[in-house]
Amino acid sequence: MPLLRNANWKWWSLLLGALVLLLLGLRSADGLSSRVLELSDRFIDVRHEGQWLVMFYAPWCGYCKKTEPIFGLVAQALHATNVRVGKLDCTKYPASAREFKVRGYPTIMFIKGNMEFTYNGDRSRDELVDYALRMSGPPVQLVTRTESVDMLKGSHTIFFMFVGQQEGVVWDTYYAAAEGYQEHGFFYATSEDIAAQHFDFEKLPAVIVYKEEHHHFYPHGHVAHEMDPNEVNETIFQWVNVERFTLFPKVTRFNIHQLLKTQKYLVLAVVQEDKLSQIATHELEFRDMVEGVIRKHRPRYHNKFQFGWIGEPSIAHSIILDQLPTPHLIAINSSTQHHFIPDDDPMQMTPQALHLFLESISNESAVAYGGDTYFVRCNRAIFELKRSLKDMWKGNPVLTTVIFGLPLGFLLLIMYSIFCGDCLVTEEEQDEDHEKKE
Repeated sequence: MPLLRNANWKWWSLLLGALVLLLLGLRSADGLSSRVLELSDRFIDVRHEGQWLVMFYAPWCGYCKKTEPIFGLVAQALHATNVRVGKLDCTKYPASAREFKVRGYPTIMFIKGNMEFTYNGDRSRDELVDYALRMSGPPVQLVTRTESVDMLKGSHTIFFMFVGQQEGVVWDTYYAAAEGYQEHGFFYATSEDIAAQHFDFEKLPAVIVYKEEHHHFYPHGHVAHEMDPNEVNETIFQWVNVERFTLFPKVTRFNIHQLLKTQKYLVLAVVQEDKLSQIATHELEFRDMVEGVIRKHRPRYHNKFQFGWIGEPSIAHSIILDQLPTPHLIAINSSTQHHFIPDDDPMQMTPQALHLFLESISNESAVAYGGDTYFVRCNRAIFELKRSLKDMWKGNPVLTTVIFGLPLGFLLLIMYSIFCGDCLVTEEEQDEDHEKKE
């Protein structure tokens, strides 16, 4: 009996502990979500009071439900800043949806004063927090202490830095580029004395990009005063546009369009991530091989190629309009939308074979597929429609049946009444004639 009592006591202790943890977890989740302000149509009148990160949503939207807990984490991270985080139900407050021109759900906007910026990046906590912090400050933030540079290196994977007197064509163009790309990167300015303790440079002014523990210079900074101002403007904007990405970023549906704006060949290692973001060993080895080659040979390929990797093969399927086994490699011409696929089996691909594939693209001897013709656009629209319907069916077959079944049923009923109505009338008339004859 004592043994049985001890066993029961242990069982009840475990159950009680689990309930306590569950209640604490629920309370914590409620605390995070409570940081997100519930907005109404009154927001139209108070939007000028401070800075806002707002998610416009609909209760029935599946993507909104997935984003909501992430938004709670974002609100928690931004709680001590001057950015207020809120959400607005567009089905309850359609006037606000019209005011902010909401076209889809969820739509995330950063709002300060009369300016509105629609967020198009990944819906992850870190990306959203970085976005809000960038947009809440001036386009170029001044660095006045040498230890601040070390803090920036530790907190940012990539950032831009202007060094020198804040005047002249290079500074003016740098500031304009910062305004144009504030949504996508961090921009700073500092003095020669502070920068000299962290970066090696010979002449001023200098424009530096720091990425992945290395720094690179805008190549024309020290001779910009000898160049035409329009040429300086064009080259700085182009350089910032190209350098704002890391060497081997993860490519998603949200950032692939920005990567294509580099006007380079976009080379992607395609692997399959599971729901826990895990990758099979053989696919991970393939991705690491590609990354190792391009890191070792960055000077050789940097001017023409932007590299990355995809963990969601459906993105690659949308590009080639077909299924693609993983792991695999594809390259996209960002100017013409043509794509290239290596002849080698990816599982057997060696660094030397990868070099040959990239060289064939560079010298235009590789076979190009696809493009941006009207026929390809139509095929892509059909392919995306099929994929969307398939995803809808997998996600909620009942709702999909209702959405498409009811209109189809009404259409069939209308067609039946149009084409079979005369038949019924004719049969009734024949019956009446037959009765009269009798």
